[in-house]
This record gives sequence, structure tokens and C-alpha cells, in this order.
Amino acid sequence: MVNSMKIKKVVIGTRGSKLALWQAEWIQSQLQKLYPDLKIGLIKIKTTGDKIQDVPLAQVGGKGLFVKEIEEALLRREADIAVHSMKDVPTEFPEDLHLAVICEREDPRDAFLSRLRNARFEIAGFTALKKGAKIGTSSLRRACQLLSIRPDLKVEHLRGNLDTRIRKLDEGRFDAFILAAAGLKRLGLKHRITEVLPHETTLPAIGQGAVGIECRTDDEYINNLIAPLNHPETFLCVKAERAFLKKLEGGCQVPIAAHARLIDGKIVMDGIVGAVDGSKIIRGHIEGMPVHVENLGVTLAEDILSRGAKEILDEVYQRDIRP
Repeated sequence: MVNSMKIKKVVIGTRGSKLALWQAEWIQSQLQKLYPDLKIGLIKIKTTGDKIQDVPLAQVGGKGLFVKEIEEALLRREADIAVHSMKDVPTEFPEDLHLAVICEREDPRDAFLSRLRNARFEIAGFTALKKGAKIGTSSLRRACQLLSIRPDLKVEHLRGNLDTRIRKLDEGRFDAFILAAAGLKRLGLKHRITEVLPHETTLPAIGQGAVGIECRTDDEYINNLIAPLNHPETFLCVKAERAFLKKLEGGCQVPIAAHARLIDGKIVMDGIVGAVDGSKIIRGHIEGMPVHVENLGVTLAEDILSRGAKEILDEVYQRDIRP
């Protein structure tokens, strides 16, 4: 338990996007409920991924595009905790930092958005797309899965904040685009979701829909303070997904997807690795007990690697890739 006599000001490090701020402010509100006298501040930090808006993230290269500068603020003790979208968090942490908490997951699925006119969607859903339709996404993972089902689609790079993306959609520059359902729901844009896509269409990114809290490993006060925000089931499932990603040596901008869930006391997990153009997708499935959660992720990755995923990933890392 946190000793109330030691209550001090806590500073949350976050990116400055609307969604990142929503997440940081939500963590702030949860801590405030637990500790009404706690003073909590926020600092907005611009990351490498935020600075580079005109290039597909897959071409930027490197890992931790959305966390590195925030982690540096933690190490300089300018921030006490960092709030991240788990799908942005690399599988390796700097020395002296760790992932202490993963909060309960929002809907992990992808959402299909089409233009909204007179309270009706112009395109009823993914299967209603016309031949050659133009789809916007910033994700190679989504692009490869969509193209594997519909190779006729024109999948184009799309970045920017949600408001910008929705404006481009409504202006007719895209027929539809695919985004994480969780972000739309958190920002009050659930009404813009035409269809939530099943896993058979697009399997989510590792950690999608989950919010994580990173902090210094040696800060006992902060670790104890945030511990009640951890959601054990989500922590287990995301841990399995991240073990899968780590074995594949992938970052958040490669065509890798996985989703784990706890069903009847067992971890049930699906994973894929896909060619950028959707010409080949290797799928895997595994089930096991939570006590072996990381081993499950590694075993699933080894299975997929043995069936051709290594060759796909080697090609992705060696070429100039864009969705």
C-alpha cells in the first residue's frame, strides 16, 4: 500500500495527440480517485513519430518511434510515469525502466470507416467496397491482410490525427479507411464506425486497445502507487502477444499481428505474419495455461517462422516498404 504520508506530486509524460492526452488524463482521473490528495501534472512530449508526418512509419525505421523521448524524460526524472498505447511500445526497455501496469483493454479490433452523409454510410462495410476502391491506412499489418482478401484494392498511406483523417475521408479523397476501434471509441467517435472488422478480416496489432504505464524500476513509491491500475487478464494476454513479437524481432510497423484472450482459464492466441502485398499470409494458433504465457507466444512465433515467416520478414526489412 502507498503510505499517505508520502503523497507527493506525480508527473505523467505523454505524447500531445488527442488520443494520447485522453489516455494520460484517464490515468490521472483513476489515480485521483484512488488518492484524492495526490497532485498530478502532465507534460506533453513530442516524439520522433510525431515529428515525421509525411513519410510512412515503415520507412522511418527503428523501434520506439512514439516512446523514446518520453523514456528519456523518465530517466532524467522530469516525469514519474509514462502512459503509452501498448501497440507503440517496443519489447525491450532501457535499463532502469520497465512496464509496471497494463490497464483493462478496450475493444482490440480494427474499425472500417466510410463517408457519412445524411446520417447514412455511403459504403455499408468492407465487403461492399467496389473494385479498385481506395483505402487509407498507416499500417502494413492492415494493408497486407486487406490485400490478401481483396488484391484489387488501392491501399494508400494515411497519417495525421483523427480529425485530419476523417476530413480527408469526407472530402472524398478516400473511399474508406481502417483505424483502431479503441481510439475512436475513446475519443467519442464511435458513431463514425461503419463496421468493426472481425479477426478473420484483420487480426489486431500486438497490444492494440490496451494502455500501459512505464516507470523507473527502482521507484518503489511510484510502482506501489500505480499497481492498483493493473488489469491481470489484460497484462497476461498482452504479455503473450509481446513475447510473440519479440521472438519475431518485429516492431510496431511491420506486417505482424497477434491477439490473445483468456477463455475458460486458458490463453487462446492467434498470430500472423504477412507479405506486404498480401500475396502470402502465414497464420498460427495456440492454446495453453497462463503460467506459460511467454512460452506460448514464443512457441507460436517459432511455428510461424518455420512455415516461411522468416523469409517474409527478411524481405520486409530489406526493401523500401510502404503500405
